[in-house]
Amino acid sequence: MKKFRVIVNGSEYTVEIEELTEGHSPAPVQNTATPAPKPAAPKPATPKATQPQAAADSAPTGGALVAPIPGTVLNIMVSVGDKVTKGQPLLVLEAMKMENEIMATTDGTVKEINVTKDASVNAGDTLIVLSS
Repeated sequence: MKKFRVIVNGSEYTVEIEELTEGHSPAPVQNTATPAPKPAAPKPATPKATQPQAAADSAPTGGALVAPIPGTVLNIMVSVGDKVTKGQPLLVLEAMKMENEIMATTDGTVKEINVTKDASVNAGDTLIVLSS
C-alpha cells in the first residue's frame, strides 16, 4: 500500500492505494479516505487578485478588463465616454449557458470597448478599457 495526500476542491485527504501486479486480483476495498489535518496556512504578503483585477492593475491607464473565461457577449451596458463606478455592471458574458456580469474594477470613464454584441471571446481577451 502506498499513502498519498490528495486535495479535492480545497479539502485535503489522505488515501492509501494498493499497487496491483499482473495475476494479482484486487481485494475488496473499503472507503478509508479520511480528511487530513489542515496545516496552518501561511499568510500571503499581498492579497491574491483575480484575473480581471490583475489585468486592470497592469494596464498603464489603469483599466483593461479582460474576459475571465471564454464565452459570448450577450449585452453591453455602457458606451465610450460613460462614467462608471467600481462594481457597476459593464457587460454580460455568456459561458456554458450561464450569464456572467463583468463589472468595473475601479471608478473611471469608458475609454474603449473592444467587443460587440454576440462576439465570441477567449479567456484573457480585452473587453473594455477604463481610464481614471
